[in-house]
Amino acid sequence: MLTSKIRTKVHSLWTLLWSGGHSNPITAIEQISYLLFMKRLEVFKPDVIDEYKWSVYHKRDSKKLVSHLDLVFFYIKNDLTEEESPFFKAMRQANFSIKKPTLIEESIEIIDEIYIEIEKQEKEDEQYFQDIQGDLYEHLLKQTSEGGKNGQFRTPRHIIQMMVEMLDPDIDGKISDLACGSGGFLVAAHQYIITKYSKKTTIDINGLSKGLDGQKLNEKNKSILKNNTFYGFDIDQTMVRIGMMNLMMHGIDSPKIIHLDTLSPEYENFETENNTLKYKYILANPPFTGKINSKTISENLDRVYHPKNDKKGNRISQPVQSELLFLERIIYMLEEGGRAAVIVPEGVVFNGGKAYKETRKMLMNCCDLQGVISLPEGVFQPYTGVKTSILFFEKRKSNTESPQEMDIWFYGMNSDGYSLDANRNKLKINPLPIVIEEWESRNKKNQKNKKLQHFAIPYNEIEDNGFELNFNLYQDFIYKPENYRTPNIILKQLRELESEIFRGLEELSDDNF
Repeated sequence: MLTSKIRTKVHSLWTLLWSGGHSNPITAIEQISYLLFMKRLEVFKPDVIDEYKWSVYHKRDSKKLVSHLDLVFFYIKNDLTEEESPFFKAMRQANFSIKKPTLIEESIEIIDEIYIEIEKQEKEDEQYFQDIQGDLYEHLLKQTSEGGKNGQFRTPRHIIQMMVEMLDPDIDGKISDLACGSGGFLVAAHQYIITKYSKKTTIDINGLSKGLDGQKLNEKNKSILKNNTFYGFDIDQTMVRIGMMNLMMHGIDSPKIIHLDTLSPEYENFETENNTLKYKYILANPPFTGKINSKTISENLDRVYHPKNDKKGNRISQPVQSELLFLERIIYMLEEGGRAAVIVPEGVVFNGGKAYKETRKMLMNCCDLQGVISLPEGVFQPYTGVKTSILFFEKRKSNTESPQEMDIWFYGMNSDGYSLDANRNKLKINPLPIVIEEWESRNKKNQKNKKLQHFAIPYNEIEDNGFELNFNLYQDFIYKPENYRTPNIILKQLRELESEIFRGLEELSDDNF
């Protein structure tokens, strides 16, 4: 965790950018990202010439700094990586827009102070520099969502951690998020693998393990993890750049973050260029944008919404739900035997519409739906009150479609360890480790008692209920009898209360007259 001093300085940096004309939170975090990247450039690339080293130029006169930072940014944008790299492509339209000498000078001063505090925390708390720096960037990203600063809403970090632990990714395959935003799921997957291969671990405030060293990884696997594991996609070019910086700040040297709408035909073009790339693990919280125009959607996504054509063979536009198409795309992107953990709005699990039923059926016929976690309402406060669930599923190793044989495991979360209001304050309880423990032991325990918070339901029962995956539909309601007062006792108590009122009124009358 960051010290209060670092948090205060981060707030000062935000305030400085805000008052300096960068009131759009996404623009502000983008510009701060560039400054942080310039600061760490000589660490990322030790052989960079002195002219581009922060340690050499950061004390220059503020007026000279403006043109010099433009020079450094030009190098980062155009010469740091090969032209075909995702980083080069992401930076193509990037602009460094901090041009006021005093704003640059003060920003550099605060960033230097932040890194002095990071080095101090590293020594005093025996934490790894990379770990603290990653927390710094996460804290910066959090600022973009607070107080309505950002139209997008972040998936809470602890929910991401829980999903990653339950999915259990490893270094045996590629990991992807098809709508990655700032890259939170990919960062968490990286941290989880580091934890899995660490000799030293700690427990965080949510009761989850966090590794500090990754010392059980050999050099070959370290290289694979840093350079050839993480793939993200996003429709927003600015978020692609922010996601790229986020992953690099967390020690992922060559993240593959691509500016691409994964629901569009562009994805098939990307796939062709990359030899039909498939993924072993997918983590996602796709945007719930509602109905979109089917003409912009890849024709390969035809399971849920069958394409319609006019007499001339031209594709007819029809409204389609993006959250259903994202699930179909995820199944398409997974390799055989690959696994996914996906957050969906509650309508996906119980809506009786044809497309919704078809999607749920597909999840249990093309894949094995392993689990459904019903999240408590309020998890995404203060940004949205939408109720959500998490789906865990595995793509089958054969192309044959048939009803799944395994039961579907359900868990209903009443709390995520934080208050479910706009404040989202940390509570004393830590329910996430319990959810993970029950998930990991689900095949070793009897899961037939539907009065508990977790149980398993056979496919046939779900089919009989229109493929609904609503936790409340299957849980047995426990009636708790209440011992109410009898009418005679209530009347007696009312008479006694009435007598007290009259006595009080008489005393008031005697005192005043």
